[in-house]
Amino acid sequence: MTTSFSLRTLSRADILENLSPLSDILADCVNSGASVSFMLPFSLQTARTFWLRIAESVAAGSASCWWPNRPGRLSARYKLVIDQPENQPHRADVAKLLVHQNARRQGLLMPDELPGAACPRAGQVGTGADTATGSGAERFYVQCGWEKAGEIPRYALMPDGAMTATSLFYKIL
Repeated sequence: MTTSFSLRTLSRADILENLSPLSDILADCVNSGASVSFMLPFSLQTARTFWLRIAESVAAGSASCWWPNRPGRLSARYKLVIDQPENQPHRADVAKLLVHQNARRQGLLMPDELPGAACPRAGQVGTGADTATGSGAERFYVQCGWEKAGEIPRYALMPDGAMTATSLFYKIL
C-alpha cells in the first residue's frame, strides 16, 4: 500500500532525544490492551527503561527503528530486529509496531518501503512478524499485504494476563 509519508531512521541520539513521546506511545499501546510483550500495570518508567535498551541496540547495530516522517506529533514507531542467528542472515523480524490510539485508522499504514528497510544487509529477502489473533494489529498486517502463515493457540499473554493465540505473518521482498 502506498502512503503519504516516508520513513525516518532513528539513531541512538534520536531515541534519547525523544524518550518522552516514544514512552507515551508504548504506554498508550500497552494500557489500551495491545499485546506487545508487556503486562499491566505498566508505567512510563518501564517504557523509558525499554527505550533506553533499544537505543543501545540501535547503537550496536542489532536493531533498527523508524518513525513516519510526517508533520505533527510523533504517533507511531516501527522496530525491526536485524541481528539474526547464523542460519537466518536472509531475514529480519518486526519486533514492535506501535501506533498511538489517537493516530489509529487515520491512513497511517505500514509504508511500502518498510520491508526493504527491514532488510538492509546484502542477501536479506524477507521479514516476519507476529501479533495477537483477532487484534487490530492482525487486521493491519492483512490490510498492508502481509501473508498470514498460521496461528499458534494459547501462545501469548495479553497485558491483562488473558491467554491469546498468535498469528504469524511474513512478507517476501
